[in-house]
Amino acid sequence: MVVDDSVTVRKVTSRLLERHGYDVVTAKDGVDAIEKLTQISPDVMLLDIEMPRMDGFEVANYVRHDSQHQTLPIIMITSRTGEKHRERAFSLGVSEYMGKPFQEVDLIANLDRILKTVDIEP
Repeated sequence: MVVDDSVTVRKVTSRLLERHGYDVVTAKDGVDAIEKLTQISPDVMLLDIEMPRMDGFEVANYVRHDSQHQTLPIIMITSRTGEKHRERAFSLGVSEYMGKPFQEVDLIANLDRILKTVDIEP
């Protein structure tokens, strides 16, 4: 699941993941992501911080306190690369933290590593 309020980021990221064999669901912001989580159980969530209605920190907090999705791996991808934001993300249980713009090879490597720890293949 790709959660980002930028249409461009969602499209570019989705196309990249699809080229690597992933099935992708997108959400336009945190509220949309939470609504979709009631219907699906993604293998991993790529999550932006700054979004309207519900930011990435709120989404991560919700996921970690939801019994159905609490172990869902989360890769936070954000322009907020400062240590304060990074520390807050990891304190909420985020699996990986990447800055924007991300390098495709780094994202795929992080996804492969995370999904292997939960024994899921693309």
